[in-house]
Amino acid sequence: MLARPGANILLPRPGFPIYELCAAFRHLEVRHFDLLPEKGWEVDLDAVEALADQNTVALVIINPGNPCGNVYSYQHLKKIAETAEKLKTLVIADEVYGHLAFGRNPFVPMGVFGSIVPVLTLGSLSKRWIVPGWRLGWFVTSDPSGMFRNPKVVERIKKYFDILGGPATFIQAAVPGILELTDEVFFKRTINILKQSSDICCDRIKEIPCISCPYKPEGSMALMMKLNLSLLEDISDDIDFCFKLAREEFVIILPGTAVGLKNWLRITFAVDPVSLEEALGRVKSFCLRHSKQFERY
Repeated sequence: MLARPGANILLPRPGFPIYELCAAFRHLEVRHFDLLPEKGWEVDLDAVEALADQNTVALVIINPGNPCGNVYSYQHLKKIAETAEKLKTLVIADEVYGHLAFGRNPFVPMGVFGSIVPVLTLGSLSKRWIVPGWRLGWFVTSDPSGMFRNPKVVERIKKYFDILGGPATFIQAAVPGILELTDEVFFKRTINILKQSSDICCDRIKEIPCISCPYKPEGSMALMMKLNLSLLEDISDDIDFCFKLAREEFVIILPGTAVGLKNWLRITFAVDPVSLEEALGRVKSFCLRHSKQFERY
């Protein structure tokens, strides 16, 4: 809807790779800004300002974060909004993991800053309601200043949804009941399970010498781990690590290269605790077996 000749879009690194594919399909130039692990994966706003120009159509943020597990504070989200306003571009807020926050920062919808900058929010049933196969979500504009009242913009949005292959009608029919009747206990139980699993994940990672987690997740269902190749004798990079791990231990981890961060690893902790303990135990065995200090007899 935003694409035009010569336009570019600012995407986070690491981030959700589908954005790059969609941008390339529509001939949008992709420019990446870094997320800063030492600052809880906050947006590098100086980089955003350096990358943006008069052809920048949007700045994308993912909160709660995929693949990093971060949850942005109100203050940081406000700075993002102010930066986008300064650059005269809108914000696309991917909030598919909305409300799945279990750390010190509560989830704050980006739309609350719509009076500062126009916001397009993407939401979904997939994560919070645990129905990923349904492929059903929503698209919301937060725009008190009226940018999206432009007839051409509204027309583009309507045309997009006319050609979009939506979910089956019986799934659509279930939505009102799901939104209105889901008990709060369900959400609390989901949060508690994710918190427990993330704690297990971080504790077990500390026992594995060749990987580290610079930031304990506060939301979503995934985290990023840094791979220390200097401690491994026959692993060339993150992709090699993941292929050999799958072949030797039957554990699947996504290489960081897939989300834009070479020699990092993305792991999901949306797994039952017993399976998570087993998987990370296998990762530890794998790392010890490939360690430079490992003695073979």
